[in-house]
Amino acid sequence: MADDIRTLLKIDEVVDITTTGRKTGEARRIEIRLHVLDGKLYLTGRPGMPRSWYANMMANPAITIHLKQTLQQDVPSTASAVRDPDERRRVFARMLELESRMSHVDPEVWAETAPLVELTPA
Repeated sequence: MADDIRTLLKIDEVVDITTTGRKTGEARRIEIRLHVLDGKLYLTGRPGMPRSWYANMMANPAITIHLKQTLQQDVPSTASAVRDPDERRRVFARMLELESRMSHVDPEVWAETAPLVELTPA
C-alpha cells in the first residue's frame, strides 16, 4: 500500500469494509474504525461482544477496505486474526495508549477477549 494512503488512514480513521457473509455468501458492508499502528492496519471491537464482521473474516479473509473521506478508493485486503497473546497485549497496549478517552481501560482485558485482526492490503 502506498505511503500516502497509510498517511490518510491515520487522518481518516473511519472506513467501510466489505466482507463475505459466512452463511449467505453475500457481500456485507459496514462502517468501522481502522487503526494504523507502526505501519500495520488493525480492526478490533469491544471485548466480549461477538462480531459478524469478525466471523465473516475468519471464514473468508478476502475483504475490501473502502476509503471514503479525504481519498475515495477501494483497497482489496486480506484479514488475519492476531492470536499470539504477547502480540495482542502489545497491540492493545499501544492502541489504548493512543486513545486518551480509553486511558482508564485495562489492555489485558482487551487482549484476552476482544477480536483483533491485522489487514494486509493486496
